[in-house]
Amino acid sequence: MLVAENITKKFSGVVALRDICMELHPGKVNAILGENGAGKSTLMKVLSGVYSEYQGRILLKGVHVNFANPKEAQEAGVGIIHQELNLVPHLSIVENIFLGRELTNRFGMLDHKAMKSRTQQLLEKLKLNVSPNTLVFDLKVGQQQVVEIAKALLTECHVLIMDEPTSAITESEVNVLFGIIDELRRENKVIVYISHKLDELFKIADRYVVLRDGKTIESGDMKGIDHDTLIRKMVGREINIIRTKGYLSKETEILSVQNLCLKHSESKKRDLLKNLSFNLYPGEILGIFGLMGAGRTELLETIFGLNKEGSSGDIKLNQRITNFGSPEQAMRAGIALVPEDRKKDGLVLGLDVKTNISITTLNQLQRMGLISESSEAKLAQKYIDLLKIKASSVDQLVKNLSGGNQQKIVIAKCLATGPSVLMLDEPTRGIDINAKSEIYKLIIELASKGMGIIMVSSELPEILAISDRVLVMCEGSITAEFNAKEAYEDNILKAAIPRTL
Repeated sequence: MLVAENITKKFSGVVALRDICMELHPGKVNAILGENGAGKSTLMKVLSGVYSEYQGRILLKGVHVNFANPKEAQEAGVGIIHQELNLVPHLSIVENIFLGRELTNRFGMLDHKAMKSRTQQLLEKLKLNVSPNTLVFDLKVGQQQVVEIAKALLTECHVLIMDEPTSAITESEVNVLFGIIDELRRENKVIVYISHKLDELFKIADRYVVLRDGKTIESGDMKGIDHDTLIRKMVGREINIIRTKGYLSKETEILSVQNLCLKHSESKKRDLLKNLSFNLYPGEILGIFGLMGAGRTELLETIFGLNKEGSSGDIKLNQRITNFGSPEQAMRAGIALVPEDRKKDGLVLGLDVKTNISITTLNQLQRMGLISESSEAKLAQKYIDLLKIKASSVDQLVKNLSGGNQQKIVIAKCLATGPSVLMLDEPTRGIDINAKSEIYKLIIELASKGMGIIMVSSELPEILAISDRVLVMCEGSITAEFNAKEAYEDNILKAAIPRTL
């Protein structure tokens, strides 16, 4: 149904895609595989009209098309769910879903009732239990991801591109999405599915296309191919994921949280965090697992000084009570946070690599009140080399990097402050297996040098692979604690699921 012939795309002289050739079949889930920077998202933006200038040609149902913008692509039947959320935060769910395609009544006025009703139907189909009038800004990242999916399902697409659609949603939401994909497959639609979660692809995909360094490497049927073979095709080499053996500290705790509580900002009767107590030791990797709404992000943000109002309890860093009133105070004391949403909270997308990495350490980089550009560039290059960030130079704009490389820059920005405690909220979201392995190795190396690490992740295999100890959260409380030897998927999930379910 859709054919790409010799697609080449360049950015400021850098070749992102080189002679890509690909066939996408109707009634099939076509998995697009590759490391971060392989060109997956760039290719999807070409197919969906986001990028209109490129070399090569695209055939849709045998007809040559060249979309000037995403609206033209949608009208032709090509829709996309982007990896990076493309929502307007201060508009409601209804307004976001119908933006640019509003319904009107016979008087030419906006038909709010019809749009709200259709939005409600989509949210119910996706099992997102929130009001259609809710502002997107008030939704968690996972809920925003569901709204992105609803946007794509509003139009009748012949080709639906899903770029990391499950990167921030829960297992139950993934199952709902897979059910919808099965329906679309039965309707003979083309589903293009990009995911770094290979286990998902073995469940849902019919065919695969492998990209590497902006080129097409291979394509074929998923049937008969195994996990390790796919990884070798993606990266051109073997990938070994280091697994931790557990850690027993004989030292005094570096961070102590006692009876931490947090009230909801609007509903004071509702508790987001309920009497949480735990310790973190030097050199320890503490994994925190929980389903959406468990309070994991709120916990990290409160420790980081973002929720001073409404919080209570004691936070001690190196035996001293701190209770930070702002992130600035937390960073000065030696705590850093890699936020869940890199696009909204972690980066200044319109600035270059060196500015994003150095922005947390400007005081150290100044001479006589002026920023030393040479020191700034040297700092940035240090972390580009350390984290293997794929950027053409320290002056490249961050918005032009792949999602995985953007995430590495957020981590670099935090490491530049020299923290004694590093908190990571979904640090490998939207990152390929090779980049994940690199980040795991980095985390283990940082811990071996005495840094205390707290890592929140929705991926249980990741928690089990990297953590010395695991805390499980459910509805704002810590419901279980396991050391590395005791931690298994079944007992962690049992502790994470509310008893009322």
